[in-house]
Amino acid sequence: MPLYEYICEQDGEVIELLRSASAADDPVPDPKGLGRAFKRRHSTFATGGGPAGQGSKGVSLGGCCPCGKPGGGCGSR
Repeated sequence: MPLYEYICEQDGEVIELLRSASAADDPVPDPKGLGRAFKRRHSTFATGGGPAGQGSKGVSLGGCCPCGKPGGGCGSR
């Protein structure tokens, strides 16, 4: 089941909920019971990287070779 992020329109609090894709845009009950409105926001994705300031490491697109071809199709082995 996908994990979705929702942001409170009043104070900016962000919560995460596991919901089916068909229920992703259904109304979200306020977890604190204050009647606040939450709107689904587009989540960001990050991979583990090096020390701060060095950015994230690249994500492999598959294959065993830097070119992405299975079995080292470009001969870079």
